[in-house]
This record gives sequence, C-alpha cells and structure tokens, in this order.
Amino acid sequence: MAQSNFIDHVRMHCKSGNGGAGAVSFRREKHVPKGGPDGGNGGRGGHIILKGEKQLWTLLHLRYRKHIIAKNGENGSGSRSSGADGEDIILEVPLGTVARDAETNEVLFEINDHGEEQVLAEAGRGGLGNENFKTATKQTPRYAQPGEEGVENWFVLELKLLADVGLVGFPNAGKSTLLSVLSEAKPEIADYPFTTLVPNLGVVAYRDHKSFVMADIPGIIEGAAEGKGLGIRFLRHIERNSILLFLVPADADNIEQEYQILLRELEKYNPELLDKERILAISKCDMLDEEMMVEMKELIPEDVQSIFISSLTQVGLTELKDKIWSSVNK
Repeated sequence: MAQSNFIDHVRMHCKSGNGGAGAVSFRREKHVPKGGPDGGNGGRGGHIILKGEKQLWTLLHLRYRKHIIAKNGENGSGSRSSGADGEDIILEVPLGTVARDAETNEVLFEINDHGEEQVLAEAGRGGLGNENFKTATKQTPRYAQPGEEGVENWFVLELKLLADVGLVGFPNAGKSTLLSVLSEAKPEIADYPFTTLVPNLGVVAYRDHKSFVMADIPGIIEGAAEGKGLGIRFLRHIERNSILLFLVPADADNIEQEYQILLRELEKYNPELLDKERILAISKCDMLDEEMMVEMKELIPEDVQSIFISSLTQVGLTELKDKIWSSVNK
C-alpha cells in the first residue's frame, strides 16, 4: 500500500433520486368509453448505498468523486403501468468506514462486515396513481401523488483501520522499523520525527501458519488530542485495534513519563481506549547492557505488561509476538 495512495478521509456531495409522479389516467377502449381510473404509480428514485469490501484498504477511489447523483424514478402511466425505479448507486468502501453528516458531524453508521450495505442517501418514494384513490363514493379521482424528493447533502467518510495491534508512540520511537522487521511491510524509515505520515499495515507471521495484523500509527505528540502535530487525524485509527502496543525508546529521558503522556492523549481523545489490552515495549534496547536493563525495570509501570526489544538485533521479538498473540486471543 503506497503511502501516497492512502486516503482515509473524503467529503462528497450526494443527491439521491426523486420519486416519479403517479399518473392520472382513465381506461378508454372501443367498447369501454367511460372506464375507471387506471393511473400507475411512479417509481422510487435511486438510493446511494455504501457497501463493505474487505479487499479495499483506502478511500482513494472516492477521492475525486465529489458529486454523486442518482437517477430519478420514472413517472407512472395509464393501464396501471408503474414507472421504473431509479438505478441505485453502490459505492464500495473498506471495512471500518464511518459515514458522517458533514454539517452536523453526526455519525450515521459504520461499515464493519464484508458485503454489508447501508443507505447513505435515501431516495424519494414514487407517488401513487389515481387508481389508488378510487372509492365507492368517488369513482373518478382526477388527482395523483407527486413523487417525493430525494436527499441532497454533504457527507464525510472516514476510515478507521482494522488491525489486531496498533503501534502507539512518539515520533521516532521505532514503530516503522519494528513493523518492517516483523512483517513484509516497507514503511518509510528515517532518523527524524514524523517520517510516517500515513498509517501502515503489516501482516505478522506467527507459529503454525497463524498471523495477525499490525498497524503503524503516525507518532503522537503531547497535545495530539487537541489537534497538535498530526493530531486526531490519526488517533481514530487506534479505536479499531484489539490491543495497543506502546513503544518507548530506551534512550528516553523518562520512560514512565512518556508512557503516561501517551495514555493521557488517548484518554482525552476517547476514554474507552484505556479499556484495551496494553503492552509496553522498550525499544532500541541494543544500547543497554544487562545491568542497565535491571535498573530500568524498576522505572517501568507495574500495571502494564512490558518487554525489552531491539528491531536491530531482533532481541525480544519472538517473546513480543507471543505476548501479542496471547493478548489478541484472550
């Protein structure tokens, strides 16, 4: 998944189809000069529908579709002929796509399953023809219903990545390097903050042909929940992860303080994130000797599973995968 092709937010204008009008018509045949009403119903307009597709990982294909307009339903006609329905427009989206009203920011629904369909913009219903209004006392109704108007609105689609493990840490904590070592993913890696500007996914092979999906979320900084740095643009991806793997480098000034800052940012964004299973990995431990590791263990919070790892020398990575697999399958 190329970084430049990862799009997780699109804004689009949608207009569903109007319903067709019902017909005012009366039966007129050679031997039936004064037949009853036979006006058909109008067809409904076309819906705009979102459909889950497990093979998609980005909203790139919708990036330039700014205006989506469904067809109107056709009008009814005589001989009780109903108008055809307008054709639905079905937009395939990745699993984890959230639809919002662009004006109110209200969450309308979320697509979580392959093949799941949700109506984004509901079409107008077709009007009833005059045949439907015939009664014992009113044999020749000369009116029919007009079709209902469809929905016209701006909508926002946001993608929350579906992954078993979300990597959480400050910029340059070693998240991209860890993902590249554990999986076949090839994220951009460099020795400066914010190398990762989009989330990266990697499939990590485990024992007996098992595997789990890991997501490298762009680095969090203090104040991210208020929009600083890359801000809440990427915090939403963490909501979808089963467990959170916190990475704090061994050369950090204060490991516990960095961990607590990360926790506070997640809590400010969404307090429910603290209910997720957590693992704390001290990265870059190839810089430490045994004595230093023993000393640093005293500084690690006791309320979280912890482990020392090195992506460079691959120390602790097998144990880390064991811990992740155990947590994911609790």
